[in-house]
Amino acid sequence: MTTVIDNSKVSKHLGQTSEYKDQYDPHLLVHEPRSSNRRHLEIYDDRLPFVGYDVWNAYEVSGLTYNGLPATGVAKIVYPCNSKYIVESKSIKLYFNSFNMYKCGCTPKEVLQHITDTAREDLSNLLETEVQVYITDGHEPSSDDTITLFPRWRYHTIEASFTNSYLRGMSIDQYTETPELLEIDDITFHELDGPPELIYNTTHLHSGLLKSNCRVTSQPDWGDVYIYIKSHNGVNIESILKYIISFRDECHFHEEICETIYKRLMDVYVPDELCVTCLYARRGGIDINPVRASSEHLINKDLITPEVLHTKTLKQ
Repeated sequence: MTTVIDNSKVSKHLGQTSEYKDQYDPHLLVHEPRSSNRRHLEIYDDRLPFVGYDVWNAYEVSGLTYNGLPATGVAKIVYPCNSKYIVESKSIKLYFNSFNMYKCGCTPKEVLQHITDTAREDLSNLLETEVQVYITDGHEPSSDDTITLFPRWRYHTIEASFTNSYLRGMSIDQYTETPELLEIDDITFHELDGPPELIYNTTHLHSGLLKSNCRVTSQPDWGDVYIYIKSHNGVNIESILKYIISFRDECHFHEEICETIYKRLMDVYVPDELCVTCLYARRGGIDINPVRASSEHLINKDLITPEVLHTKTLKQ
C-alpha cells in the first residue's frame, strides 16, 4: 500500500521533544481527519461500509486533592468510528499528564470525577462527537473485575494451526500491505499434517503476528487481530496469515490498520458478516483498540463499555 498522507497536523507532538506541562491544558489535544487514510481505500465518511468504535485505555491518569494528596486511575475512552476526527496518541498522553499537579477535588474520588468530566467534554469538543470516558480508581480493580474479550476456545490462532514442517516450507516475503495475497478456497478445514487451508462459512480467527509502524515516527506498533467472518466464499487461512504479516513495514495509525484489514476482507470474501478487532500493545502508557464490523451486534459489548476493564493480551 503506497499512500502519501499529510502528517503536518499530527506532527505537533509526534516525533518532537515535548514539554510536559504540570497544569491542565486542553490545547495540548490534537485531532486528525479520518478521511486522510480512507480515500485510497474508497471509504467515504457519508457512506461507511462498517460500524465501530475506537477504544483507548490510558494508564497514567492522576491529579491532586486540594490538600495535595495524589489520586490515580485508569481511563477508558470510547468514541464511534463515524466521527470526523481521531485524536493523536501523544497529545492525549500529554493532556492527561497535565493533570498530574492540578488540584481539583477534596477527595481522590472527586479528583477522578473532575478529570473524567473534563476529559469527556474536551475530547467531545475536539472530535465533534460524543466521547465516553470512565476512570477506574487505581486502588479498586482486581483480577475478578476484568473481562476476557476473546476466549481462546473460540478464536483459532492461525499461526498455531500449521505444523512446524509446513511453516518451514511457507514462503513469506511481502512486508507492505498486499491485498493480492488474500485467496478464496473451497477445501474443508481440518487440522492436518499438511496445510489447513480453509475454514468455511463461519469462523473466529486470531493472530498475534500483527505489527505495523507509527505513521509519523515509524516506531513499531505490536498487536493482536481478531477476525469473525461468515462467508459463502472459502477463507484460505494461509493467505490471511500472509496478509496480516504484510503490514509489518506499513506506517499507519492503529485505526487505519483495522479499517484496511476490514475493507480488504470485505472486498475479497464478500462476507455476510464481518468483524475485525485490533488490540494493540501499550505504548507511552496508552493502548488503542479499534473495532470495525458489518453490524453493531457483532461488536463485543464489554470492549466498548467504558465501565468494563478487560483482561489484557500478553502484549498489553
